[in-house]
Formats: sequence, C-alpha cells, structure tokens
Amino acid sequence: MTNDLRRAVRLLKISKPAFALAVLYGTLGLGSAVALSAVAAWLIARASQMPPVLTLTVAAVAVRTFGVSRPVLRYLERLASHRVALDGMAEIRVQTYRIVSRGNVASLKNLRRGDLLARTSSDVEELANVVVLSFLPAAVAASVGIGVVVFLAFFSPLIALIVALCQLAAGILGPYFTMRGAKISELSRRQSEIELAADALTSLEHASELQVAGRLPELHDRISRHERELSAASDRAALPAALGQGFDTLALLAAVIGAVVVGINALHAGQLNEVELAVVVLTPLAAFEATALLGPAAVQLVRSSAAASRILSLLDAAHGAPVTEPLSKDLDPAPAPAASSGGRSASASLELRDVSAGWPDAETVISDISLTVPPRGSVAIVGPSGIGKTTLLATLAGFIPARSGKILLDGTEATRTDLARMVAVTEEDAHIFHTSLLENLRVGNGSLTDEGATALLQRAGLGDWLAALPEGLHTVLGSDGHTVSGGERRRILLARALGSHAPILVMDETAEHLDGPTADALIADLFATMKSEGRSVVLVTHRLTPLSAADEVIMLGSEGPAQIIDRGTHDELITRNAHYRWLLEQEKEIV
Repeated sequence: MTNDLRRAVRLLKISKPAFALAVLYGTLGLGSAVALSAVAAWLIARASQMPPVLTLTVAAVAVRTFGVSRPVLRYLERLASHRVALDGMAEIRVQTYRIVSRGNVASLKNLRRGDLLARTSSDVEELANVVVLSFLPAAVAASVGIGVVVFLAFFSPLIALIVALCQLAAGILGPYFTMRGAKISELSRRQSEIELAADALTSLEHASELQVAGRLPELHDRISRHERELSAASDRAALPAALGQGFDTLALLAAVIGAVVVGINALHAGQLNEVELAVVVLTPLAAFEATALLGPAAVQLVRSSAAASRILSLLDAAHGAPVTEPLSKDLDPAPAPAASSGGRSASASLELRDVSAGWPDAETVISDISLTVPPRGSVAIVGPSGIGKTTLLATLAGFIPARSGKILLDGTEATRTDLARMVAVTEEDAHIFHTSLLENLRVGNGSLTDEGATALLQRAGLGDWLAALPEGLHTVLGSDGHTVSGGERRRILLARALGSHAPILVMDETAEHLDGPTADALIADLFATMKSEGRSVVLVTHRLTPLSAADEVIMLGSEGPAQIIDRGTHDELITRNAHYRWLLEQEKEIV
C-alpha cells in the first residue's frame, strides 16, 4: 500500500468496529462454504459405508445449516461492508469539498472541468471501494486460510503445511501478476477516462454551438477514440491478469494433488481412515475461494492507489501542505452573525487599502485600489470591459488573494474564511444546477422555505414568470440554466444572493440581458432594499442611469493595471467628469 493510499484511507475515517463486523460476517460466510464442503465430504464418504441412518443425521442437518447460512452471512457482510464504504465515501467527499473551498484557488487553475469532476466523483468512489474490494477480501482470505490450515492440521500436519504453502503461493504470486497488469493499464486508462469525461461534458453543454460550427462530428470521433483507448488498456492488462488467475488454479491443483498423495500414504500407514481422507482432499477445494478474491483485490488496490494520488494532489495543493488528517468542521466558516431583527445579517464594513491583485500565474490586473463599503452602503464600480472589474470583485470576496495591500472587515484584517462568511457573491457566470428552482435558490440559503423563495423571486422581478412555470418552485431547470433566458438567469442569481444571510453582497453585471428601464428599476430597487435590510452592496455594472441611488461610484481605468481614475456620487461625476457624462448621454440615446 502506497503512502498516498495510507494518507487517503485516514481521510475515510473508517470505523474499526464496523469494519471488524464486516470481516466477521465475511469470514463466517466463507467459513460456512468450507465447512459445507468438509461436512459434505464426510457425509458422502461415511454414507458409502452404509452405517445406521441415525449416525448421518447430524451431518445432514449441518449440510443444510451451512448451505443456508452461507448466503445469509454473505448478505450481512455486503450490508456491513458497504455501510463502511459509503460512510467513508461521504466523509472523503466532505473533506474534499471542505479543503478545496477553503484552499487556494490557484490549485484549480490548471484543472479541466472533466478532471475536477473525475477527482471528486469517480476517484472518490475508487478510493472508497478499496474497503470492500481490497481490504475486506484480504482480511477474510487470511482468516479463513488460517482456519483451514488449523483444521487440516488435526488430521495431518503435512497436508496442512502443503495447503498453507499453496495458499501463500496463490495469495502472493497471483495478485502480483494481476497487479502488474493493472499498473500497465491504469495510467493510460485513467487519462483516457479524464479526457472522455471532459469531452462528454463539452458535448452535452455545447452541442448546439459545435453543431453550428461543424465541430460536433470531430468531438464525437475524439470520444470514440478515448473509448477505444480504454478497451486497448484493458487488453494490455489481460495477459498478466490471466497469469494471476492461472497461478491460483495451479496452486489449488497442487494442494489437492499433495493432499491426495500424502493422504493415501497416511491411509496405508493407518494414520487416516477412508472418511478422513475424503475430508482432507475435498476441503481445500472450497478454501481456495478466498484466494480467488485476491486478484481482483490487487487490481482495486492499484486503482485506489492511483485515485488516492490524484485526490491528494488536489487537496495538498488547495491546502498548501500535505493533508494527513481530516480537517475539523469546527474550522468551517461560521454563519454570518444574525441581526437582532428581521433574521438578516448584522451590518459590516469592508475596506480595501492600496490593494493590488491578479489571477494566479498571471499579471497584476488591478493596482493600488482603496475603497470603503460602509454598513448599509452601496458602491458601484464602472469601467470598460476587461479592465479588471471582475478581478476586483473576486479579490473583495476572497476568491483570489491580494498581492499587496490589506483587506479589512470592521477594521480588522480579513482572512479568506472571514470573507467567505461575510460576503455573498453573484458572478455573471455563476452556475445554475440541474435541479429544481427552489434548490437552486437554496444554494445561497439552505433553510429557505417555499414562501421565502417566492418572495425573493418576486423581488427579483420574476413573479409572473414563476406563476407561469408548470411546477412552480419545483420546476427543474436545465443544466447550467439552458432552459431559461439570459435575463431570467440573472434574476435567479440575484434572488439567490438576496436570500443569503451575508451582510455584504458583491454582484457582477446583475442587470445584463435586461432592457434599459427594467435594468434601471432592478438596480435602484436593489440599492434601496439592501439599505433597508441593513446590508451593503458592491455592484459592477455598465448601466449608469440608476447609479444615482448608489452612495459612491468608482471609475476604473488606466493603460496598465486598472486603477481608480475618479470616484464620487453619481451627480458629482456628472458635474466634473466629462467622460462619465458622455457615457451617460450615450446610454440615454440608446434607450
């Protein structure tokens, strides 16, 4: 077992008593199969001697008992082992989301969506499967193997030794060759799976655009190639896997032949009788059922080790240090402090002092930015497209760290956790999930009721739209909101943000895709609502007309990294800034 797998298994937080119970059920189940073979051999051999029928009664009942108990115990073992595995899967998923959500955004920069999806879904499943498909079979095989050897030693120590050696050979050589085959195929198989997942996502999400561009057949060909590569990887592993299974069969054959040869000699020497000979020869046949499971266990060990390495590379990068123990949920961002009335969050001030920032591994985008968002305050940020407005919002929200300067919350330097607790963000490309409208709104507030969700949608200007939906709040939205228009999508995201308890809302182009009057009314209502609720709002927008309701308007510009080129109220900028005044006039002419 690799070091990465050992570390990852600790993150599963496997319950030792629950795992021991699964091993017990598995051992008793396979032990019942071995006992069934041994008792059946004794019964057949003894019956051939035509003894009184009553002497066979106990054995006949035992055969039925072991025959019935085997599937029952197998079922109990499946229940117990899968409970352990599923609990572990849930735990590692929680740990993954917890660490990534707290960690460095740069750790995700070079990951494709398909790769991230694979690491948080299929890799997590492969890691959890190590419990059911590797650890459990190995523990059961060891327990049953020892029991069989001890049992045979009562009849003939030499036969017990032969069976023990053959089981060791089957349990070591077979898995060794199987593991070699698995290692050969794992790297190419996994890379093909990642590429397949990424291309499949692209096909599902952008089929229409690709069809128009004539690129969809090319993508389908690439998906087919990945599937062929997966098949080829399996074929390359076939020979070593076949050798592994062959060693198991040869070991079984050697054990039976050895038991026959030694048993016949012991029979002639008077050390065994005919019935006992039948028992020692036929018992190993069932005993090797345990070693037959070790080949697949070795394959799963390789897959789980590779999955553990990929998961830990993500977690270590996000955490900034090797993750060796589960992170405590006590370190999760606490809910934003509730206000004394209204159920909303208490007011808070957010301040940037001489902040410069940029995306990971990229140039500085904003430079020397200083601004203050007071409690109940509203700040609008305007500037040309691509100047760095979204980067500024990402810095305010703690998505990317400031390269210089300070970010303060209520006068105290803020950590990323503080910002996650106090700032709610609505990005222009925030995700709409393939679930109900209500559940999409609950992303911002998990305790949101139907009545609360309806009120939020009405405030966002979607009351009539909601009334027209076939299933109301329980209408399922398509993946990433493909069943709603751009304007409806923006308002859904606005309603999600309004429903959060964060005292500071940071919004990116909330009114995009809306007509001018509707956008102006929405923005003006947003500023007024946030002030009445005791919350602050920072809004990036291209619309200038409704900014008379904002406490401060900040203009970004500059040839290099974006800087603040002017600031003030809407009326002040109209009076003194010719460019701002010209933009406003152009906007009114368009309307």
